[in-house]
Amino acid sequence: MSTNGALPVVPPVRGKDQVGKDETGDGEGSLQVHMDVPEETQGAMILAIYGKGGIGKSTTSSNLSAALALKGKRVLQVGCDPKHDSTFTLTRTMIPTVIDTLAEVDFHAEELRPEDFVHEGYAGVMCVETGGPPAGTGCGGYVVGQTVKLLKQHHLLEDTDVVIFDVLGDVVCGGFAAPLQHAERAFIVTANDFDSIFAMNRIVAAIKAKSKNYKVRVGGVIANRSNATDQVDRFTSRVGLDTLQVVPDLDVIRRSRLSKCTLFEMEGDSPELEAARNAYLALADAVLAKPGGQDVSPLGDAEIFNLLGFD
Repeated sequence: MSTNGALPVVPPVRGKDQVGKDETGDGEGSLQVHMDVPEETQGAMILAIYGKGGIGKSTTSSNLSAALALKGKRVLQVGCDPKHDSTFTLTRTMIPTVIDTLAEVDFHAEELRPEDFVHEGYAGVMCVETGGPPAGTGCGGYVVGQTVKLLKQHHLLEDTDVVIFDVLGDVVCGGFAAPLQHAERAFIVTANDFDSIFAMNRIVAAIKAKSKNYKVRVGGVIANRSNATDQVDRFTSRVGLDTLQVVPDLDVIRRSRLSKCTLFEMEGDSPELEAARNAYLALADAVLAKPGGQDVSPLGDAEIFNLLGFD
């Protein structure tokens, strides 16, 4: 295989009638990157974080990972975005990606060791960035699928207490849905606005579709940068979702990203910083309590349009 970064072409699976006996489909009309049938994973609590692009999933994931690690858990965070910026506040650098590391060995995955693509961050959090092909040249979702394979081959999904997949925006197609095939719970990060909640409704639909064939369920909602939650509450009460934590709109969270560190590494001591840290410690407790899966039904697009906002 060439080393120019090109990825092998993976034929799509079209609908359940064209799915072989060893494959699992998502129903009529589905068109997706073919993924291996997942083996049962023992040991780690596997979580997936979804939400509208720019809503703060990486900030949420990194501070949650740090909070869990400070509570004594072995944590692995996997950034599933070609721009590979999920874990830099944990490592204080942009770590090499899986796709770049694979290219160095001519895509012979068997030559890689865990230390080639797993990098230690704050409080011992293990960090992986999938990366992806240059914009417009390939399928980033495919790389997510290959990363999951590597993690399973090296037993990294079993040898930790908590695995957090931080997944690109609200893209839940193809390989970007791969974490849903392994996760027990998927959490949705949202803000108290129409666009975020509209995206959350679509993500709920994707999780519900995957739950027909996999064990993943919606674990709850994380309201981010939200001093008010009236619109979030209106939606969650309608569809039967629980809000695990409300993270207020605090400037110290923005400054932590600029400082290239999690809230727990920031210098200084202020009521705002303490409040932000406590919000993520409380979220870690809520996650460790293993919230029950919520079997919710998404609203139609017109229905949610009419639900939100002011009359």
